[in-house]
Amino acid sequence: MTFGLVLLTLNEIKGLSALFNKIPINEFDEVLAVDGGSTDGTIDFFRNKNIKIVSQSSKGRGEAFRLAYENSNSDVLIFFSPDGNENPADIINIKKQFVLNENIDMCIASRMMKGAYNEEDDNVIKPRKWANNMFNLLANIFFNRNLFNSYITDSINGFRAIKRSSFNKLNTDATGFTIEYQMTIRAMKNKYLIVEIPTIEGHRIGGISKAKSIPTGLSFLNCLFKEIVCKL
Repeated sequence: MTFGLVLLTLNEIKGLSALFNKIPINEFDEVLAVDGGSTDGTIDFFRNKNIKIVSQSSKGRGEAFRLAYENSNSDVLIFFSPDGNENPADIINIKKQFVLNENIDMCIASRMMKGAYNEEDDNVIKPRKWANNMFNLLANIFFNRNLFNSYITDSINGFRAIKRSSFNKLNTDATGFTIEYQMTIRAMKNKYLIVEIPTIEGHRIGGISKAKSIPTGLSFLNCLFKEIVCKL
């Protein structure tokens, strides 16, 4: 089984500069960066590190996932965003799940399960976490029918891995931040074996979040409704 690491970026030079040496590049058969049009030096950074760059002609996180699939050859793809939210130490932990069990289709780094940490955990009011957990609950109620799957605690997180063959069968069409939610839901529909590992969510390093709360929440609701009525 071969493994590819996909770095998803859009103006993340500060995060890259701080985290790159912690990313286990040498543990992978191939590494590529899918970039959404960075203008802050991110592209030059990758070139200096001899990282293969795939530039998006169309914007959107969903497009980035599909471009990674189209421009790679590995049996398993691990997706990582070097913005500070995702813990590079867990990249190898995700890879190990597939080494230990070749029947796994998808592995998600969960910010919600026991042993994990969500960036809002120290707050009294946790609107982002509560909203995510609502979408997790709905996804499990409507779609989680694989007897070998436990309750999926973080259906939305982008820090995840999937087998190439499994991704191909999902026929994803989400364009924006709903791509991971759609992947998880369709994996449930296909009765894929999904596992999770606990992860510690850090704070963003530089830049601003590209996902605005209210529009993103509405897009998740729209995605959920479409998947309920869609037979895929």
